[in-house]
Amino acid sequence: MADNRVVEGRMVTPEALAELIEGDDVMDAEPITDADRDCPECGGDVLEVGYMPSITEFVTGQKCQDCDWSTTDRE
Repeated sequence: MADNRVVEGRMVTPEALAELIEGDDVMDAEPITDADRDCPECGGDVLEVGYMPSITEFVTGQKCQDCDWSTTDRE
């Protein structure tokens, strides 16, 4: 099953998407899903991925497929 998706014109794996959101290496990532929202900057489709930046943290990140906007569920 292909979990890879096109983001900003290139194919990314869940780990690569998580690293784009985090700006750093991640330990593990779940399959990419479609977020139920449009990008607040360009109106494009938003993807969501859950990932572990460290052994003690789980983060859900969202990233636009069309521009560089992203966010996480961190407080």
